[in-house]
Amino acid sequence: MATAIICSMLLGVLVFGLGLAVSMGRGATSTSIGHSTDPADPLHKRVRAHANATEYAPMLAVVILFLGSREPSAWVLWTMVAATVARYLHAAGMIFPATLAKANPLRFVGALLTYICGLLLCLAGFMYA
Repeated sequence: MATAIICSMLLGVLVFGLGLAVSMGRGATSTSIGHSTDPADPLHKRVRAHANATEYAPMLAVVILFLGSREPSAWVLWTMVAATVARYLHAAGMIFPATLAKANPLRFVGALLTYICGLLLCLAGFMYA
């Protein structure tokens, strides 16, 4: 259960950390609502990274905690860790490049691993239900 709790808390840290980064960006640019659609704008990148994280992290946390309560096998534990790492890779691939207009390997790998790990974890849930 410890792995599941740690992974879920790290997903929470990611979502709340990105939310704080958006708020700080809004404060620095005196932008109370909305943002530029320029893919190189730092606030735009933060908002998109936060939005994407909030689309996937909650469901991953639910599935991870469910599986963690069922004494999962080693492959399930490693998949939990990989899914968590994937979300951080994706966020880094959204924030650190100069623009979102160009493909980025971190973003691609993070998204691909999120899909693969998320589906595997959901399938594992059927085994433990």
